[in-house]
Amino acid sequence: MATATLVTANRRKTAAPVPSPDALHVSKTSTVLTFGVLLLSALYFLVPVWWLIVSATKDDGDLFATNGLWFGEFNLFQNIADVFTYETGAFPLWMLNSVIYAGVGGAVATLLGAACGYALAKYDFWGRGALFAFVIAGVLLPSALLTIPLYLMFSWMGIVNTYLAVLLPAFVSPFAVYLCRVYAAASVSDELIEAARIDGASELRIFFSIALRIMSPALVTVFLFTFVAVWNNFFLPLVMLSSTDLFPVTLGLYQWFSRQNEPVYSLVITGAFLSVIPLVIAFLALQRFWRAGLTAGSVKS
Repeated sequence: MATATLVTANRRKTAAPVPSPDALHVSKTSTVLTFGVLLLSALYFLVPVWWLIVSATKDDGDLFATNGLWFGEFNLFQNIADVFTYETGAFPLWMLNSVIYAGVGGAVATLLGAACGYALAKYDFWGRGALFAFVIAGVLLPSALLTIPLYLMFSWMGIVNTYLAVLLPAFVSPFAVYLCRVYAAASVSDELIEAARIDGASELRIFFSIALRIMSPALVTVFLFTFVAVWNNFFLPLVMLSSTDLFPVTLGLYQWFSRQNEPVYSLVITGAFLSVIPLVIAFLALQRFWRAGLTAGSVKS
């Protein structure tokens, strides 16, 4: 009997306090407001995507005669066929150019950013703080301001209207250096580096075999950000390129859209819809590295 009384008393002491009606009301109000804000944000981002998908299924007549957010006559496959055959297949070439610009530029920018960020984080040398301050300034500087100086410099070098005119600016990313420096400082331990040095590993082997593996979540982030930025870049190719065979897909679709004598609005919209697909594929293919990076070290062995 005494034991039962003691257990009951302990349960009363440890029982959670019952929230007051006012606290419940405030909690419900905050939940509703949060849900409303998130819903509006989702609509803000998803409505343009929905409009693009719906519009890609329409011809030029239905684009202006039907509801913009709902389907008309389904012409998606015909529009895709017209996009790939219009102007003797210029669109596939533009897509290939965009893949080259974004893929090669993103890979090189990621590798260079990882190397620079790792060096700034793990090597002590004179002027390291000032150099990192210049990197921060580069992150804050809009890239469009550098387009005209780059054009003048590339014109003097004789590489305007070539692949290098778009690729070389993509190779340098202050954001990549900044993010890799922060991530390397937080994730790559000095003890691990010292252990590798004691085992006889060179600095290059430590970087490529150890540091890059640990920094993989940051590298994926840098690659995707750079890939998307170069893929969507418009002003730099507009200034640097004059040959249509070198156009990325953004500049090529703009050329179609700006024609006054032969409007091809349905082809432009369908081309824009197709140009988004590689970005979705890249994100879906690389998101597992984010999950692995977020859960690394969370389970004690």
